[in-house]
Amino acid sequence: MLFVHVEGFLEVARLGSVSRAAEALYVTQPTLTARLHALERDMGTRLFVRARQGMRLTEAGRAFLPYAERAVRAMRDGRQAIQQVGNGSAGQLLVAAAPAVSTYVLPEVLERFVKIHPRVEVAVRTGHSEDVLQMVLRDEAQVGVGRALRHPDVDLRPLYEEELVLVVAPNHPFVRKRTVNVADVGSEQLIMFDRTSSYYEVTQAAFLSAGVPLPGLMELDSIEAAKKMVEHGLGVALLPRTAVAREVAAGALGLVEVTGAAPMKRSIVAMRRRDAGEASGAVRSFLELLADRPAEA
Repeated sequence: MLFVHVEGFLEVARLGSVSRAAEALYVTQPTLTARLHALERDMGTRLFVRARQGMRLTEAGRAFLPYAERAVRAMRDGRQAIQQVGNGSAGQLLVAAAPAVSTYVLPEVLERFVKIHPRVEVAVRTGHSEDVLQMVLRDEAQVGVGRALRHPDVDLRPLYEEELVLVVAPNHPFVRKRTVNVADVGSEQLIMFDRTSSYYEVTQAAFLSAGVPLPGLMELDSIEAAKKMVEHGLGVALLPRTAVAREVAAGALGLVEVTGAAPMKRSIVAMRRRDAGEASGAVRSFLELLADRPAEA
C-alpha cells in the first residue's frame, strides 16, 4: 500500500468521481483508477461501487475511511515535522560537552539558541573529552564539544583556542608586577584541578619545557573550588580564561601574564559523526552560534 493509493481513495470518496479526483490530484484518470485497484487488491475487497450518482463507498470502504484519513493526516504532519527540523523551528538538539565548556561557554550560547528556536528541545550531557567523543560515536549526541581528539568516523570543526591564564588573589604581589616568569610561579603554591584532565597535562608540559619543576600543589576536583582557594589567598592557579573572565572583571581575581614558558593552549572543537552529513536545522544554527561567540576579554 502506497501513500498515493490512500490519498486517491480519499479524494474519490470526497468528490464521488474518479475524473474529478484525478483532476484535483493532477494525474490522469487511468492512473488514478490503477491506484484504486491496487489499494483494493491490498485490502482484499472492493472499496467503491459505481452508481448513477458516481462512485459510492462500499461498507468496507466506509469502515476504512476514518483510518485512511488518519493515515494521510499523520503523513502530512510527518512532512511538516521534517520541514520544521530542517529549518530549525522544531526537533531536538543533543549536545555533549567537556565540563569547562558546559559550565562557562554553553550557557550563554544556549540562551541565545533557545530565543531563536524556542520549540527545539535541548539536552546536554557532560564528560571528559574522551567521553564526549564516545557519546558522538554512539549517536547519543548530535554535537560534541571538547578538545580535539582524532577518530576516523568523526569530523572536527575548530571553534576557539582555550588558554590557561595565571590568576591570583587581588592583593597578591604578582598583581603589581602584571607580568611574571614561569620560574616565579614555580616558587608559589600552585592550585590544580582534576589530575585526569588535559589542562593538567598542558600545565605540566609548560613547566617541563621551561626547565622549572612543578611547585607544591594543592589538588582539587573542580575549577570552581580552585578559584575559591585562589580568592582566599591559598595559592595561585592556571585556569581556563573562559572560567575566570567574570571574576577577573569583577576584581575578585587578578590576572597576571606568564613569560618564559610555552603557550598553554588547547583547541576546542565541535565533533560530529562523519556519516551524519552536512549540518542542518537546529544543529547548524547551534554550531554557528558557538563559532560566533564573543572572545573573552
